[in-house]
Amino acid sequence: MKYTILPNTELKISKLCLGTMTWGQQNTESEAHEQLDFAIEKGINFIDCAEMYPVPANPKTQGKTESFIGNWLAKNKNRENLVLTTKIAGPSRSMDHIRQPLDFSKKSLEDAIHKSLNRLQTDYIDLFQLHWPERNTNYFGQLDYTHKEDEAWKDNFAEVLSHLEGFVKEGKIRHVGLSNETPYGVMRCMEESRKGKLKIVSVQNPYNLVNRKDEIGLSEILQRENIGYLPYSPLGFGTLTGKYLNGKADANSRINQFKQYSRYSSKPALEATQKYYEIAKKHNLNFSQMSLAFILQKKFVTAPIIGATSIAQLSENIESINITLSKEILKEINLIHNQIPNPAP
Repeated sequence: MKYTILPNTELKISKLCLGTMTWGQQNTESEAHEQLDFAIEKGINFIDCAEMYPVPANPKTQGKTESFIGNWLAKNKNRENLVLTTKIAGPSRSMDHIRQPLDFSKKSLEDAIHKSLNRLQTDYIDLFQLHWPERNTNYFGQLDYTHKEDEAWKDNFAEVLSHLEGFVKEGKIRHVGLSNETPYGVMRCMEESRKGKLKIVSVQNPYNLVNRKDEIGLSEILQRENIGYLPYSPLGFGTLTGKYLNGKADANSRINQFKQYSRYSSKPALEATQKYYEIAKKHNLNFSQMSLAFILQKKFVTAPIIGATSIAQLSENIESINITLSKEILKEINLIHNQIPNPAP
């Protein structure tokens, strides 16, 4: 395994982060613990979860992922060796079972943090993230921003950061990050940090071969402001493994179980995926590992978040840490990107 420092912290993290959103829905608790054991054995010390997990959101399963991790931590007594992240859910009409209202008020933050601490069976969270913005903006499959003049949201970045700083001072969380955030939101946070507010240390957004929109504006901000970048869905819900090409999707696969997750299954996305697959085949590379290696070689990337439903998948993904793509391969990848840019934002 390779390691790095999460920017603006003293946290030494593995260059691959273990994603957990299938635990409690597609994976049982014993399978989750097996994945944790395997990942730790392979050198991963960075684990990402969220209060809404597992996905899809469901009042019957909400919080199971954190509980599975908490039970594993209690059994292994190795909390101090790990960097643990979780997230608070933002506004959503389909997740009122988590709390009402779903916002980032002090009351909601306190509720989320305390419940996550309890489920995770820990005294502190290393990185606490705002899962998606309170305001209307373009995320979760939206490439373009559409302004709403009648939007109820008012700029509250300073207020939210002040609340979060209070929990940092209490020792309940160590650092704060954003997720599904745009350049505007990141820079507003940075403006507040220059006025003395708490500085965010990371952004967790989707990023993969068929969704590179964060290269356009956000990547410059990340590097100039020294902010960590934690790409999720680096394999596009498994699409960038090649297993869904030519109609080969298994009946138990995520895209067949959860039809609402279709952003990586459009005709342009599958066309681009097929072309990337041919590059991997041409150079005798495992397609999953090529897809992950591409992300790992980006200078603005801190640690991709890899998720799997089996040990075989997890092992394959972890091995990507040892793959380096040549300039020739990168040139071929970028040629496809120029032909079919961001078909799955």
